[in-house]
Amino acid sequence: MHKRYNNFNTYLRNIFGCRVQKITIDAGFSCPNRDGTISTRGCIYCNVRGSGTGAHATGLSVTEQLLQGKRALSKRYKAKKFIAYFQAFSNTYAPFDKLKSLYEEALEVDDVVGLSIGTRPDCVDESVLELLQGYGKKYLVWIEYGLQSVHDATLAFINRGHDFKCFKKTVAATKNRGIKICAHVILGLPNEKKTDMLKTARAVASMEIDGLKIHLLYVVKGTKLHKLYAAGKYRCLEQQEYVDLVCDFLERIPKNMIIQRLTGDPHPEELVAPMWSKKKMETMDLIKETLEKRDSWQGKLATN
Repeated sequence: MHKRYNNFNTYLRNIFGCRVQKITIDAGFSCPNRDGTISTRGCIYCNVRGSGTGAHATGLSVTEQLLQGKRALSKRYKAKKFIAYFQAFSNTYAPFDKLKSLYEEALEVDDVVGLSIGTRPDCVDESVLELLQGYGKKYLVWIEYGLQSVHDATLAFINRGHDFKCFKKTVAATKNRGIKICAHVILGLPNEKKTDMLKTARAVASMEIDGLKIHLLYVVKGTKLHKLYAAGKYRCLEQQEYVDLVCDFLERIPKNMIIQRLTGDPHPEELVAPMWSKKKMETMDLIKETLEKRDSWQGKLATN
């Protein structure tokens, strides 16, 4: 599979010479799309957990979460180095001093060689970028911006709270700082056709960013999307349909872009649909098989 697309594990091994794993951190951040700054409803697919592990609510510190993760991932993958991945909600959405304290707490843990910060493009300012730029002189630093789609009508429908212009402006402000930029996109968003999703692929491809995460839109309990699905107003992608779209997307992405993810990991107890999304390895194998059947690869149809 690795020869068909530029995967994240190989990228990290080439830098550090060993297996490197991300450790997911829930640091108790919020989101302007939930705390009333923009909205109190959040994106239509996001529940109150915000993709987090819930570890913060149990009282675990950043250090404790990293130490737990190191033990588990060292055993499972023989990993020797680790990236502290601040994932839940918007991980630049807090006072500067709090951000600095939490990031530096993570970097002080043995064998942590970098940071990956998941956030929104409307939650980053010059002070945060300068902070991350400073860390980038010694550590590997990625910032992951949730885009989801380049279509403003879609972003409005899913209650995203920002437009594509905001994403482009923030990417431009982040470039040339020694910070790696990863975009998140979602396939299967309401009202989007294949042509719409491939427009997103081409737009992302043209922006000269460093990495990409592709997610499946799945239905989670207690969300606005759950209500739409229950009312018959939203149809989930079928497994092969999603696989074909991922391959279409990869073909249009420059071959040097690092692919960090090709599908999501729903919490099984929260998942409503599609049930095939729990079969991650099966989906990954189908992506591999489909690329092989097409004799295709990342960047095959890229225009830049």
